[in-house]
Order: sequence, then structure tokens, then C-alpha cells
Amino acid sequence: MHATLRRYEGVDRQRTAELTEKVNDTLIPRLSELPGFNGYYLIEAGNGVMSSISLFETSAQADDSTRFVSECVREQHLEGALPNSPKVTSGPVIAQKTNQLVAAV
Repeated sequence: MHATLRRYEGVDRQRTAELTEKVNDTLIPRLSELPGFNGYYLIEAGNGVMSSISLFETSAQADDSTRFVSECVREQHLEGALPNSPKVTSGPVIAQKTNQLVAAV
């Protein structure tokens, strides 16, 4: 599995709700259809910083997802909300553990 971290700095804080909505309504559904998709997380770090983590099976799929996300930012006209290119870190996941959370009914 490969992970890609994107750190966005200088995020327009007035548009955080809009960004979150577009990520949930548009980006995640489309991203999840890409081959090898294993997960996506968006983190609000505060002070105009947001980070995302994408998980894919292969390095090539992870690289494709970075291009895909850039295209989505342009299509959704979010360049003003995300004025700086993200700092991207990508590589193989070399250790992992997840817990399956069960929601109470």
C-alpha cells in the first residue's frame, strides 16, 4: 500500500466549510472510484493549514491520485481557497494497524 500526504498552507479560512463540503460531495466519491483506492482523510490543522492522506495499492495509483486531485481543485474553482500548491509526500506504507469501529445502534 502507498500513502500520499498533501499539506496545504495559506488556506482561506472563510472557505473551510465550502472546501469540506466539496471534498465530501465531489472529491471523495470520485476518488474512491479510482483503481487501488483504499482511503482518504482530510485534516484541518488550524492556522490556514489543511492536510490530506490518500491510500492506494500501488505507487503509480498514488501518483495518479495526486494529478486527479489537482484536476478536481481546478474543476471546483478552489484555487482561491487553496492558493498555494500542496507539499506532497508519498511512499510505501511500511507499518500499519487499524481498528474497526462498530457504531452503536
